[in-house]
Amino acid sequence: MAPRSLARSPRPVGHGTFWRPRSGCGAGCLPPPPTVPAAGRLTRLIRLTGVLGMLAAGLVLLVLLPLLTRRLRPVAGRLWARGLLRTLGVRLRLIGRLPDRAALLAANHVSWLDTLAILAVTPARLLAKREIRGWPVIGALARVGGTLFIDRDRPRTLPGTVADVAAALRAGHQIAVFPQATTTCGTAGRATSAGRCSSGAPRPAPFRPALFQAALDAEVPVVPLTLTYHFAGRTGTPPAGPADLAPVDPAPAGPVPTSVAAFIGDEALWPSVRRVLGLRDLVVTLDAGAPLPPDRCRHRRALARLADRDPAPTRSALDLVG
Repeated sequence: MAPRSLARSPRPVGHGTFWRPRSGCGAGCLPPPPTVPAAGRLTRLIRLTGVLGMLAAGLVLLVLLPLLTRRLRPVAGRLWARGLLRTLGVRLRLIGRLPDRAALLAANHVSWLDTLAILAVTPARLLAKREIRGWPVIGALARVGGTLFIDRDRPRTLPGTVADVAAALRAGHQIAVFPQATTTCGTAGRATSAGRCSSGAPRPAPFRPALFQAALDAEVPVVPLTLTYHFAGRTGTPPAGPADLAPVDPAPAGPVPTSVAAFIGDEALWPSVRRVLGLRDLVVTLDAGAPLPPDRCRHRRALARLADRDPAPTRSALDLVG
């Protein structure tokens, strides 16, 4: 679950460990400010005020959630997530259909906005890093909402985390995970004005297989989710030169993905939030792929490779927040 920390210790971009990988994306992947649609100062102030109001509403929700039935809790959480996206000025589009039964939702990871987009369309419980438990308001909401936590500093706890996810799946829950174990710039296969991701790979961080074992153990389907960010009205193949994106390979006409919402490198949370507050016409698209049935693969590595793929671009989209 993004964001990864309120403040990050400096680390060379592209370096990491087997347990805590680095995607290779860094500040150089972000587009220059003059190339993105900017909101006015008044709009930014209104949004900031609205975000503070939504956080206050989150405190009220903390009191109400334990009093609600299990069926109403995700509804309340969904309304809160949609309200926060709307307050931030972010539109949400859903492509495809999410299942109404237990499933492992495997999503790519770009931004702290990813979790809001997922919670706005599904009653899924999230798998988040342990540090989020201590965050003001957000951490408390995560705990009350049934979030599962993973300790990224203790690799030996991973089997227990996988077992917890499998148990929740057997109990009928949907669990949303980010198998990349890091965030990327969200423009896989293209270059920013500052150049290609320093990893040089079309997918800087592939899905890691460990959490897919939970779906196999619980015998539930895996639903691949692809999150992309773009600006409304920017379609077609972007021109070469100093622009938000310049094509590396020929690309089909359609929304041009942007890295501006990405939470990458050693950036702290507030600068990322401030950047999003200052944007105009930002859209996040959540593309739900076809469910992969539990008998499709019997090995977690093969299942991870199947889930880690580009979505089909031909299906119609539904605007949920706008």
